[in-house]
Amino acid sequence: MEDVIRRAVSDPMAAWELSKTKKDPAEIVECVSRLDRNETMKLGMNFKRFPIGCDLTEVLVGTCASDLDKIDIMGNSFLSDSIGASVHVCAYAFADIAEANGMKGIDLFKEIRENTEVPLDLDHFGSYGPMRFPKEITGCSGWCYNQGPPFEGCPRDRIHVRLVDKEKEDLCDRDEWVKVSSSVAVNLTCVQGAEGHAAPLKEAVDVAGLAKKYGKPVEAIMFAGDGYEDLIKGFSSALDIGADIFVIEGGPFNRAENRLDAFSRAVAVARILAPGKIVVTNGAYEDECRIGLRSGLNGIITGFPKNHHGYMCGYSPGTAKRGRFGLPRVMQIIREEVKEGLTHAPIGKGELESLARAVKAAGQSNVYPEKIGYTYVGDAHWVSLPSTPLYERVSVKNTVSDIVKMADEGIIGESVALLGGRFVSWVIAKELDGRVDRIRISDADSWVEQVTVDNLSCGLKSEVCRAYSDDKAAYDQSDSTIICSTIPFLSEKISCGLKNSIKLV
Repeated sequence: MEDVIRRAVSDPMAAWELSKTKKDPAEIVECVSRLDRNETMKLGMNFKRFPIGCDLTEVLVGTCASDLDKIDIMGNSFLSDSIGASVHVCAYAFADIAEANGMKGIDLFKEIRENTEVPLDLDHFGSYGPMRFPKEITGCSGWCYNQGPPFEGCPRDRIHVRLVDKEKEDLCDRDEWVKVSSSVAVNLTCVQGAEGHAAPLKEAVDVAGLAKKYGKPVEAIMFAGDGYEDLIKGFSSALDIGADIFVIEGGPFNRAENRLDAFSRAVAVARILAPGKIVVTNGAYEDECRIGLRSGLNGIITGFPKNHHGYMCGYSPGTAKRGRFGLPRVMQIIREEVKEGLTHAPIGKGELESLARAVKAAGQSNVYPEKIGYTYVGDAHWVSLPSTPLYERVSVKNTVSDIVKMADEGIIGESVALLGGRFVSWVIAKELDGRVDRIRISDADSWVEQVTVDNLSCGLKSEVCRAYSDDKAAYDQSDSTIICSTIPFLSEKISCGLKNSIKLV
């Protein structure tokens, strides 16, 4: 395994081969620990690449705090929605604000849903519903983040002093919270020795099961910890409960001797192991954020003033404290560290719309957690987006089902060119398998084209071949051509001059 991982540092094809295999967290952590930081960063970035991992970079925004007025949480959520940033829902704060306004927590949550269209990421949620805490916790000033590492857990050892009787009062609404949400987070730091900081493992298992029941992806939160044993425990537990997304917390909860090496390692290993191909941080000092982004990090959870995520990411010891407005700072850090390609960094509403169109075109039943060939179709975004008003709003001209109908009616012919080799083309190829004799894949990125053909060839009866990034040749040599992009301007650009090509958008 060590030889494979070392080759995967410099060879994306080796990383692709590694992604196909069953992996033991302890073995992966051990092997990655033998790499130097530059090697770890290269490895993580190779796994932040189609189709091995999600290649987007995003912000998720905590819009709430227990002592905010209702008008503030509404405005914060609207602003996050406007820039296309998912709303990170600290359930206890939603419940506290609702209570102060004579409302039920679930009614405020639904009101936020009715006034936004981006994904809602549910956190601080327990067996009875939203967790509830006393004021000394909800109004915590962030002393531990301001002071700096290391700590074994909350330095005041009182994070999980919970108002359980108050939680039980809203048990009847528990399932409704999960139904309204787009994804659900659980905290696994209890298995890393932080029993005073997190709910018991059984509660995390219960909440993860509830999320799975309603088809919502699960995020597993863990500490960077000692950078070795703690990671193994966190990753193993996350895989055991069926988590899709891994969330790594650094800051004072990064207890490693060399905390930047440890954070880079944690992100790279998470990139290799996360089934849903997405790795996020919910708490990381500025230098950890930067090293994490260079190691393949997909997202940073930040927040508005008073929300605890507002200071937990992007600041440094001595400056990280309650009241910081982390969102613009984190956005700037991402812009400085991540090179933009076809998508913005961080992504915005346009990228979410294109992803939603991709799911709508491919069909929910065909995407993550479904597989084609060696790997999942898409990532955890693909299963969370259908739980949003944005998904309902966007439209497509043709779906995969429409294309299958065309094939059955003889419109497609015996050979088809698929222009754009990403996940939607996989689903189209799978559904046309046996209905056409030859499928040509063309993509401007030779890597995308190569791995798409490799992946499809392993399980399809129809011949699948490369067009070597020559869209016109693929078009000329095929009976019909399908433009597989769900980005409107790109679809128009690709189809220019290709008469009668079939477009999805």
